[in-house]
Amino acid sequence: MLAVPLFNMQGERLGEVEVDPAVFGGEVRVDLLKQAVVAHRAHARQWSARTKGRKHIAGSTRKLYRQKGTGNARVGNIRTPVRRGGGRTFAKRCAGSEVVFPKKMRRAARCSAVLAKIQAENVLLLDELKCTEPKTKVLASMFSALGIDRGCLLAMDGQDANVYRSGRNIPNTDIRVVDDLNAYEVLRRPKVVFTKAAFDRLVNDPIRLQRPAAQ
Repeated sequence: MLAVPLFNMQGERLGEVEVDPAVFGGEVRVDLLKQAVVAHRAHARQWSARTKGRKHIAGSTRKLYRQKGTGNARVGNIRTPVRRGGGRTFAKRCAGSEVVFPKKMRRAARCSAVLAKIQAENVLLLDELKCTEPKTKVLASMFSALGIDRGCLLAMDGQDANVYRSGRNIPNTDIRVVDDLNAYEVLRRPKVVFTKAAFDRLVNDPIRLQRPAAQ
């Protein structure tokens, strides 16, 4: 069993929550995490780089003049890369992302990322998280009390506008709903802070956890 520390907003340790590693797959699958990061970064690219090669340039394929006898250097058609207006020698033609990462693999990678963070003792639980008004000072003082000074991922069980507005100005801090987490976001920050309700959601149903379908 793994122990995850439980704190309140004042940074006081209230105890710990035990979790079975089997809930998150039993072992950290480094190969799957690598695929998840590569897929996430590939899907984040715009894939719009385009330059024209010689086959994309308008113009005849006729040889401009005969090979010998003119006194000029030998030359082919007008679309050759050595002539002004011709195509590029090594044209950029990004067809789009070819990285395929199915849903079951995404969920397994997320579980493996959370397990890796727990094993590294970089996961904290909050008994409850309340912000009556959007104030950055509330979350900044809480992170300071928890010893988090290099940024973190804060995962909640539902949307909270006050919490989001309170934390959006804090550097290197991401605020997400637990349903929206992916392996890349979990691995990206040094610490991961779950609310107790969000962690219970993840533990009770880590594989099938997903956003409800739009009605």
